[in-house]
Amino acid sequence: MTMNYDESDSPPAGVAEGESLTIEQAIANLHSQDYSLRYYAAWWVGRFRVKEPAAIAALIAALQEESEQTKIGDYSLLRNAARALGKLGDKQALPALTRCLECADYYVREAAAQALEMLGDRDSIPPLMKLLDGGVAVALRVPGKSHLVQPYDSVIEALGTLEATEAIPLISPFLEHSVERVQYASARAMYQLTGDRIYGDRLVTALNGDNLQLRRSALMDLGAIGYLPAAPAIAETLAENSMKLIALKGVLEHHLNQQPSLSLSDEAIQVMNLMDSLL
Repeated sequence: MTMNYDESDSPPAGVAEGESLTIEQAIANLHSQDYSLRYYAAWWVGRFRVKEPAAIAALIAALQEESEQTKIGDYSLLRNAARALGKLGDKQALPALTRCLECADYYVREAAAQALEMLGDRDSIPPLMKLLDGGVAVALRVPGKSHLVQPYDSVIEALGTLEATEAIPLISPFLEHSVERVQYASARAMYQLTGDRIYGDRLVTALNGDNLQLRRSALMDLGAIGYLPAAPAIAETLAENSMKLIALKGVLEHHLNQQPSLSLSDEAIQVMNLMDSLL
C-alpha cells in the first residue's frame, strides 16, 4: 500500500510552487545546459506524473551521467531524477536506479531505495539487501553528519514492501538499533514479512512517544502496513488530523482490499467513523 503523503511533492527549495511548465517545456529542460532548469524539470515531471517516454529516457540519462555538478559533489539532480522515476513506475529505470544504490551520495542512495520500492520488482531485492551488510554493528552515524552510513530505514521499508522474506534475518536485528526511525522501519517490514501482530503493536506503542516527528513516522508506518487494530490509537495520537487521516485511509484501503465482498464490515465502518470524527 503506497501512502499519498510525500514530502518530495513539495517544490525544490527556492522555487515558487506556482511556477508552471508545459510537458514539452519540462522535457526540453531535462536536456538543458542550465543545471537549475534540469533540476526543477526532474522534480516537475515526477510531481505531475509525466509518463512520456522522452521524459523517462531523459531522467534515466541524468542518473547515468557524470556532470560537472556531480564532480563537485552536487547530486541534487540525481536525487530528483531517482525520485521521479519511482513515481513514474517504468521498470526501464531499474538498472540505473540499482546502480544508484552504490552512489557516493547518501541521499541518492536513499532516493534510489525509495524508487525501487515503488517499482516493486523483486530483482532489486539482492542489491537492497547488500546495503544491510555488516548489520547493526556497522550501522553508525557518519562523523559530522546527521545521517547513518546507509539509508537503513528506506532500504528496510523497501524490502518489506517487496515481500523479501529472505531478508528477515538481516532486518530483525535492526529492531534494536539505537535510532528509533530505523526501529520503526524494521517493525513495519517485519509485520509485512511475517504478519506477526507483535510488530504492529510495537508501532502502536510508538504513537505514545514524546517526539512529534517520530509519532508522525509511526502513523505513516501503520498506514502503510494497514494495521487494523491500530485504528483507535491512530485517531487519538497527538499529531495533526491530516496525518491521522492519511494513516487511517491506509488502514481502511488495506482492509477493504482483503475483503471478499463489496459489503462494508463492522471494522471498516468503525474506521470510517474515526475518520469522520477527525474532519
